[in-house]
Amino acid sequence: MPEPPAPFDRPRSPEPAEPFEKSRSPEPLVSRQAPPLPEPGPSGPEPRSPAQRFDPAPQASPDAVLIRRTMAEVGPVADKVTSYFYALLFVRHPDLRPLFPAAMDTQRDRLLKALLTAAEHIDNTPVLVDYLQNLGRGHRKYGTRPEHYPAVGECLIGSLSRFASAIWDAETEAAWVRAYTTISQVMIDAAAADELRAPAWWYAEVVAHDLRTPDIAVITVRPDQPYPFLAGQYTSLETPWWPRIWRHYSFASAPRSDGLLSFHVKAVPAGWVSNALVHRARPGDIIRLGPPAGSMTVDHTTDSGLLCLGGGTGIAPIKALVEDVAEHGERRPVEVFYGARTDHDLYDIDTMLRLQQSHPWLAVRPVVDQRAHLHLPDAVREYGPWNEYDAYLSGPPGMIRSGVDALRAAGIPSDRIRHDSVEELVAAGD
Repeated sequence: MPEPPAPFDRPRSPEPAEPFEKSRSPEPLVSRQAPPLPEPGPSGPEPRSPAQRFDPAPQASPDAVLIRRTMAEVGPVADKVTSYFYALLFVRHPDLRPLFPAAMDTQRDRLLKALLTAAEHIDNTPVLVDYLQNLGRGHRKYGTRPEHYPAVGECLIGSLSRFASAIWDAETEAAWVRAYTTISQVMIDAAAADELRAPAWWYAEVVAHDLRTPDIAVITVRPDQPYPFLAGQYTSLETPWWPRIWRHYSFASAPRSDGLLSFHVKAVPAGWVSNALVHRARPGDIIRLGPPAGSMTVDHTTDSGLLCLGGGTGIAPIKALVEDVAEHGERRPVEVFYGARTDHDLYDIDTMLRLQQSHPWLAVRPVVDQRAHLHLPDAVREYGPWNEYDAYLSGPPGMIRSGVDALRAAGIPSDRIRHDSVEELVAAGD
């Protein structure tokens, strides 16, 4: 949902022999609208891109076979590959170091995950383009420029060739050069198009800080200029205490007439950004927001019912979706299952019950693990049928995985199940 590191994915020339010259437009990829998919992620455990899982291409291309073979080879030494990549990058191109956060722990993981995602799905054009366009737009906030991509590609190839030496040959290198060229060009083009219509980031002032529990806060901010987004989307957020460290949070309401934005934040152990927002942020503080992202949005061209599963702070985008349906004046049924480990964790239940009282088409069902001795997906199975509903899930990665399995078993097709990328949720969990 997630979002990868600053400068990393940028392409280069499709021809194998010209290692990182000026990128050219890749022919294999045509910019098409892809179904909702993983991107940078949101609230719950903090999340990102929304969407569903990638569907593997029916038959892998020769380049995809070589790329996946490389990934299988370096998988067991992924940490070494990533460390070596950054060592090369910062030694050969020290001017790029300021684009990255001072502490690189999380950054390293995100880089590799972004690479794995893009390379693994190099044949799935619609999904890959959608994913990369979001990354390209999101990378603007890091200060990433087109001229940074060749350096990154050069060091990426250097690292892979070192740790996959047993299988590395000219053909494999050519496949990676073509793939990286394609990946980076899509990102560069998306960033260039986005630059014409939106800033790389927005400044926003904290105007309210409501501590709901000792570790959960509802934070409301006022952007310095209009911030367009859709209910169900999320953004990336940077605090003044941890420069260049961005985390994903879902918007906790539909767009408001006063332009204010709200987020639900849970402080987690060793979570730099989440702890800063919950325990340090106060009205008057200034944060930065990246562009909105995510496709966990309502399709207002249909009248299908909405089945919404929200766990923990994952209730934030679910609340936004309910408000969105209400603002459109629709009377479609909306069923919300609000999951929590204890009653204490139902920190926003009063808000959801007030919405239920105001809208007869809305049903809110709290599911408390310790009281009911059953998990959220199990509770959903007791109701239904759900085959005529569009499903939305937001919450911890484990809940999303089990929830998707339960919804599929209940007869909801995969293309009608929307959620933020599990990979991004994991990466953004601090």
